[in-house]
Amino acid sequence: MAQGSLKLKKNNKPKGGKEKKGVVKKGARKIAPKQPALVQKRALDKKLTAQINRSIERQMSVKANAVGKLTIMKKLAEEKTEDKKIKRSSNSRLT
Repeated sequence: MAQGSLKLKKNNKPKGGKEKKGVVKKGARKIAPKQPALVQKRALDKKLTAQINRSIERQMSVKANAVGKLTIMKKLAEEKTEDKKIKRSSNSRLT
């Protein structure tokens, strides 16, 4: 005879309510946070970061405006470079 007793199967208890399969609700999903204090901290950090970035952008724009007029137009930039090339070539011929 075999030694030891036989292991009996445990009864599987249902772990929760019935799951609805195939039914998906429309809209975005939002999972409630487990630690609301961390959520508040992240929101505060995000707000402070935005304020810091805004102030840095303001400072940079003030410095840029103090230097002179900034243009992003390609044609104006090309014209200025062509003028510089003409001046350089005319100066080199004189010497």
